[in-house]
Amino acid sequence: MSQQQLIIYTDGAARGNPGPGGYGIVMQWGQTVKEFSQGYRLTTNNRMELMAVVVALQSLTREGLDVVIYSDSSYVVNSVEKGWVFGWVKKGFKDKKNVDLWQQYLKYHNKHRIKFVWVKGHADNPMNNRCDQLATAAADSGKWLVDAGYESGN
Repeated sequence: MSQQQLIIYTDGAARGNPGPGGYGIVMQWGQTVKEFSQGYRLTTNNRMELMAVVVALQSLTREGLDVVIYSDSSYVVNSVEKGWVFGWVKKGFKDKKNVDLWQQYLKYHNKHRIKFVWVKGHADNPMNNRCDQLATAAADSGKWLVDAGYESGN
């Protein structure tokens, strides 16, 4: 019997780069679907793409899950699937951006069996499109948090 997979769709958006931004997450476990989103007053698109992944993983209450994360961010998908982030760790993240978020991601990487799948953005994937709606609505909401990692000059 195969173990059930947790399916996570993520997207990030920024109005200006940098500018107000947001992320959207849709998580599916069997028939249960949960959505999350949050806006930030000043951030970048890549940070929101990665923040969505980190927040989704932080929300998990147990370890050892089979997780498939669908993202339209080549930056996020390739950084993990092609192993770039692990090379960055060895080099102390020299000259890399979003170090705070990558370090957060790495806290969860070995707690689950995670596979990233790239999906074309703004196309025919309904869950990715829903994440885009959540992310852009959060970016436009005016109900923003401070992206301390960005604003502190990380």
